[in-house]
Amino acid sequence: YNILVNSNRTGRLEGGVNMSKIYVVKDLIERKEDFVIAKIVDTEGTTPRKKGAWLLMTQDGIKYGTVGGGSLEAEVGKVCLETFRTKDSKVHHFQVSCAPGQGADLCGGSADVSIEYIDTKKPDSFAFDFDTETKAFIFGAGHVGKAVEPILRSVNFTTTVIDDRAEFANRESFPEADGIVVIGSFKDAWQGMETDENSYVVIVTRGHSGDYDVLKQTLSRETAYIGMMGSRKKVAEIFRVLREEGFSQEDLDRVYTPIGTNIFAETPEEIAVSIAGEMIMVRAGHGER
Repeated sequence: YNILVNSNRTGRLEGGVNMSKIYVVKDLIERKEDFVIAKIVDTEGTTPRKKGAWLLMTQDGIKYGTVGGGSLEAEVGKVCLETFRTKDSKVHHFQVSCAPGQGADLCGGSADVSIEYIDTKKPDSFAFDFDTETKAFIFGAGHVGKAVEPILRSVNFTTTVIDDRAEFANRESFPEADGIVVIGSFKDAWQGMETDENSYVVIVTRGHSGDYDVLKQTLSRETAYIGMMGSRKKVAEIFRVLREEGFSQEDLDRVYTPIGTNIFAETPEEIAVSIAGEMIMVRAGHGER
């Protein structure tokens, strides 16, 4: 079930998962209660959520997760309930209808949704991949990292916090983070971790060198978003060094920096809000890069 294991300073993950994902599934399977999972596999036009969004429905209609609310979620919910009767797993096509007063720029798209019946008597057949969700890798467990992690988790990012200091990156500081990684050095930032098109990287380490090390290694990876905190002077210097090392302007243009939307944030909490806002914007397909 993609459950995370205990960690030491070798870079493995420290325990803890999002209750609404893995533990609910594990509990239902152990109780032999069948359930249905709906996952968006493709979208066209304007939809409330994009590829990878999911919801799980129990036989009594309780839902975990969301495919976006509104008319889409209502229609998906109806098909999920019907699927308990038919036990027929397949992809359904839904049109997203507009509520009165909504313009076509706010709705009116379509979504293909895979709706899968899970027979808990055959748990080995359960192959749903929670990794298709948007994953936030937060490099830096200081003030900003601590402020941004719960916000990102509240807006459906799976969060992993990475730092080279066990006294900062621990379960006391991040009690509900999906993962915590303590690494030996930011020079080996991605120990045992993989990224993909649904990966969002937040670089907020405690200093210039840590940010540089993480960014240098991240630019060669597949990601949806890379954001780095820093003054314009610091960013310019890091970019200058990276150009000298062979990175192209196209590579550097992938980086959102200074990180966050411009809301004139000052405190760590305000900066965290600006970072989350920018990441939501990118996830919704409205990023500027």
